[in-house]
Amino acid sequence: MLKLLGRANSINVQKVVWCVLELGIPFERKDIGGAFGGNDTPEYLALNPNGRVPTIIDGDVVLWESNAIVRYLSAKHGEGTLSPRDVAKRADADRWMDWQTTTLTPATHPAFWGLIRTPEEKRDMAAIAKSIAESEAKMRILERVLADRAYITGDTFTMGDIPIGCAAHRWLHLPIERPSLPSVQRWYERLMQRSPAQTVLTAPLT
Repeated sequence: MLKLLGRANSINVQKVVWCVLELGIPFERKDIGGAFGGNDTPEYLALNPNGRVPTIIDGDVVLWESNAIVRYLSAKHGEGTLSPRDVAKRADADRWMDWQTTTLTPATHPAFWGLIRTPEEKRDMAAIAKSIAESEAKMRILERVLADRAYITGDTFTMGDIPIGCAAHRWLHLPIERPSLPSVQRWYERLMQRSPAQTVLTAPLT
């Protein structure tokens, strides 16, 4: 059985859980990291030298980095669905997964960390304001892309929607003022009609 190591409130663990549920893969998850600790032990570091979550153990395969895990599971269990057979569509999904990692999350993370995980008296409001402005600019990119399509790569849900869906969920639930982005909102509501997304993303931000 697939083993998933990582706490449920980690956005990177949420990506993998969402993917696993979409694919119907039996799995066991163990809380690691954050308040649970365990990610700095010799045993865990032997699996993942970064000491981050998530890590999966799939038979003889040990894999870390959440988007790599989503790609691996999608290729193994979801060829033609989560992982498009068409190489161009698959590359498009890959591109947007990388965009989440390199562009969207770095923009939103300071605001999330400052407003959700930092006591009010310790918040860096200048950094939070900068993050809000930068994340709004990135979400406007997403708005333009989704204006003429149902999902990130077109008419069908793919692995590309999962990481961006998790990141967008965070942004849409931060206690901030946001511009009207109707295409993003329609896409997000479409994602939230999926049972795996409901399972993963309904808990309050922590």
